[in-house]
Amino acid sequence: MKLKNIVLSSMVAMGCTTAAAQEAKTEEVFEPHAYVQIQGGVQETLGEIDFSSLLSPNFQLGAGYNFNKVVGARFSVNFWQSKAGQRFAGIGKKDWKWSYAAPMVDATFNLTNLFCKYDPNRLVNVSVFGGVGANIAWGNDEANDVRKAVLAANSNKIVYDKNPLEYAWDGSKLRLAARVGANVDFRINERVSLGLEVSANTLNDKYNSKRAGNADWYFNALVGAKVALGKTHSTRKVEQVAPVERVIERIVEKQVPAPATQVTNNESAKKEYVKENGIRRDVFFNIGKFNISDAEQSKINEIVEYLKENPSARVVVTGYADKGTGSAAVNRRIAAQRAQAVTKFLVNRGISKSRIATDSKGSDVQPFVNNDENRVTICIAK
Repeated sequence: MKLKNIVLSSMVAMGCTTAAAQEAKTEEVFEPHAYVQIQGGVQETLGEIDFSSLLSPNFQLGAGYNFNKVVGARFSVNFWQSKAGQRFAGIGKKDWKWSYAAPMVDATFNLTNLFCKYDPNRLVNVSVFGGVGANIAWGNDEANDVRKAVLAANSNKIVYDKNPLEYAWDGSKLRLAARVGANVDFRINERVSLGLEVSANTLNDKYNSKRAGNADWYFNALVGAKVALGKTHSTRKVEQVAPVERVIERIVEKQVPAPATQVTNNESAKKEYVKENGIRRDVFFNIGKFNISDAEQSKINEIVEYLKENPSARVVVTGYADKGTGSAAVNRRIAAQRAQAVTKFLVNRGISKSRIATDSKGSDVQPFVNNDENRVTICIAK
C-alpha cells in the first residue's frame, strides 16, 4: 500500500511539473486602426463606340477605419473625367468628355481574414466593398457642341435620331451614385501596402447626356498605396491549461500491479485523491453550436456524481470558443451559450445554482493548442 501511494504521489507531481513547464503560446491579435489611401488609374464608360475611345484618367483619395479583422468603413473622393460617345448620321463617330468628383462612403470586408486565420505578415489580402454617395459633374460643353453639330448636319434630312443627346445638360449636376468593387493588397511592411482596386459605378440615365432608358455605368481600375495610422496588431501569450483528468489517466496506467486483495484499497486511495483535488471534465461542442451531444453528457454526469458525493464541493463552469472561427463578438456569445447549456444541465440533474459559478472567455483565452478543441466548456469541481 505504501509503495502504491508513493508511486501515485510521484506521478501526480510529474503531471503538475509537466503542466508548469509548458510554454505559453504566442499569437498575433488584430488592433483596430485608421488608414489613408491614394490611387490612380483609368475609367471606362459603357457606350456604343470602341473601348479605347472611352478610356479616361481617374484618381481617388481615401481614408478609412478597420473596426476588426474583417469589417471596416471608408470615405473616398473619386475624381477627374468621364467620357461618352456615339455614331451619328451625317457626322459619324463622336465622343465627348466632362469632369466630375464623386464622394463615396463604403463598407469594406476583408475576405482573407474572414475565411483564414488572421496573420499580420500575410503577403496578400483580398477584400470587397460596397457604398453610396454623390456624383458632382460639370463641364459638359463638348456634349452640347456635338448635339448642335448633329442637328446642323441633318437639318434638311429625315434621320432616325431626331433629338440627339436628349439629356445633354449645362452647368453642374449632382446625382446619387452607388458602387461595388474588390481590391487586392500586397504587404510591403507593417504600415504600407500596395494595391489594385476595381469598381463598378452606377447612376441615373442622364449622366452621359444620351437617353438609353436604363442606368449609366462606369468602371474604374486603380493602383495605389495604403498607409496604416497607428498600431495594426499586437502580440499576446495564451496560457495552456493542463487537463487534470488526463493526468489521472496516466496514473492509472502506470500503477504497480497489486494483489487482488488490495484492489479495493487502491480504488479507495484513488477516490480520496479525487475528493481532495477535485475533478475536471472538458465538454466539447461542434462548430457554432452550444447543444450538448449524448457522448458529452456522460462527462457532466460525472461532475453531478462528484458533487452529490461531496456536498460541500462547488463547480466552476467556463465556456470558450475557438479563435479560428467567427468574430470576437460572435465568439463571446457562443462561449456564454455553451457555459449556460452546461449549467442548465447540472441544475436539471439536481445541483443547486448556488454551487455553480458560470463564466465565459469567448475566444480571448485558448486553453488548447489545437484550434478545434477550444469549442469547449471546462468544468472544474472541488
